Amino acid sequence: MKRRTFGLMAGTSMLALMGSERRALAQTADASLLKTTLTPFGSERAGNAAGTIPAWTGGLTEIPAGFTWDTQKELPPDFFADDAMLYEVNSSNMAQYAHLLTEGLQALIQKTGFSLQVYPTRRTHAAPQWVYDNIATNVGRAQLDAQGGRFGFHGGYGGIPFPIPDSDPLAAGAQLVYNHEARWSGTYQTTQNSTFTVSSGQVTLVNAQRSVAYYPYYDNTKTLAQYNGYFFMLGGPGQYAPATVAGGQIISYESSNHETHPDIAWQLLAGQGRVRKAPEVAFDTPSSYADGIINYDEYYGFGQSLEEYDWKLIGKQELLMPYNNNKLFHVDPYKVHLAKFIDPKVLRWELHRVWVVEATLHPGERNVLARRKLYLDEDTSVIGCVDSWDAGNNLQRHIHLANANFPNLPGNIYLNAFGYDLQTGNYLSITGQWGTPPYNGPTTFGPVSMSWFNPQAMAAESSY
Repeated sequence: MKRRTFGLMAGTSMLALMGSERRALAQTADASLLKTTLTPFGSERAGNAAGTIPAWTGGLTEIPAGFTWDTQKELPPDFFADDAMLYEVNSSNMAQYAHLLTEGLQALIQKTGFSLQVYPTRRTHAAPQWVYDNIATNVGRAQLDAQGGRFGFHGGYGGIPFPIPDSDPLAAGAQLVYNHEARWSGTYQTTQNSTFTVSSGQVTLVNAQRSVAYYPYYDNTKTLAQYNGYFFMLGGPGQYAPATVAGGQIISYESSNHETHPDIAWQLLAGQGRVRKAPEVAFDTPSSYADGIINYDEYYGFGQSLEEYDWKLIGKQELLMPYNNNKLFHVDPYKVHLAKFIDPKVLRWELHRVWVVEATLHPGERNVLARRKLYLDEDTSVIGCVDSWDAGNNLQRHIHLANANFPNLPGNIYLNAFGYDLQTGNYLSITGQWGTPPYNGPTTFGPVSMSWFNPQAMAAESSY
C-alpha cells in the first residue's frame, strides 16, 4: 500500500509531545469504570433520561425461548419479529425527527421518499468474558502510533483497544475508528454473501461469494506478544456468481499499525489463473465489486488505513440507527431492492447513542471524499451511518450499516451495508446475507484452514 509523509517532518516534535500527553492521559483512565457506570465495552450502562434508550443488562447471550435454530445450517431467526413499530419517519414528518437523523439520511428521505420504521431500542450486544477481560487490560496498554493516530495503534489485543476514549478529541476520533476496525466479530467467520447494485432502477447481482475471515487480533489461543499485526484477514473460496466473475478471489490483510505492517491485498481474476498483488484495492479506487457506486475504503462504512485523514471526535448523540436486523436473513433480495432504495419494511431502526467522528483530509493527501462523518454505535463500536462530502462540500454519499444478532457467538455483528450516491441516485447493498437460495448459506464461527489466506495456495487451486 502507499506510504505518504507530507508534512510529517515539520511536526515531528509536536507529534511526539502530543503522543506523550496521550500516553499520560491513557494511564489515568480508570478500568474499574467498565464494571460500574460503563459496560465492559465502554458504553454508558444506564439508559437515557427519557426512557427511550434502556440500560444495558448483559445483551443477548442465549437463543430466546420458543426459537429453534440449527446454527451450522441456518441463518438466525428474527428474534424480535413480534415487536410493534413505534413510528415511521418519512418526508411528511421528517422535520419532527430531524434531530435524530444524520444529514445524509435527511437528504435520502427528501430526494427519494425513503422512510424509516422505528422499533423499541434493544441493547443486545455482548461478547465472551475473555473479551471483556482483554478490553479492561487494554485500558492504558493500547497506544496510538507515536507519529499520530492516522498511522495505527499498538499494545491492544483481544478486545476493542480504546474503551475509554482520550479527552483530546483529535486522539479520541482515531481511537474510536480503531475500535470499529477492531470490533468483536468472533475469531473465525465463514459467510456466504452477495452485493447487488441498483442503477437507473435496474437491480443487478454484481458479486456473490463464499468468504472466510480470520481475526488474529481475537485469537484467544495466543497472546499480544504473538500477535502478527493484522487484525483482519479475508480469504475463502471466492466468487461463484455472476458468471463473468465466477472463480475470482481476493485475499486481504488489514493492519492495526500501517507503519509497521502495511495493508496487503492479492487478487485472482476470473479465468486468468494468476495471483497478483492488488494495491489498487484500497482508498478511493471505485470498487469493481460494486459497479463503482462506492470506493474500496467505504466497505464496512470505513475499513482501511486511517492515514489519509485527520480524525476528530465531535461528541455523542442519540440518533436513529439500523439495529437488530435479522429480518434481512429471511427476504428475497430481488424483491426488496426497489428502484430508489431498499424496501423500508425490511429494515429495523432503533434509537441509540452514537459517537460522532469527523474525518477531514490531511494536508497533502488526496481522496475524492474530502470530508466524512462517521456515527459509531456506543455498544458495538460498529459504524451505523456515514455521510461523505466531496471537495466542493457537496453531500455525495450516505451509507447505513445493519447489524444482526448471533447469541451463539455471542455478539451483534456487521451484516449488510446500503450505500447511496446522493448525486446519481444509484445505490447498492454490500456483502449481504439473504433468505433465498443460493444466497442463504449460514454464518458459522468455527476454526478454518489457514490456507485460505495464503496467496500461493490460492494460485495453486485456481482453475482457468
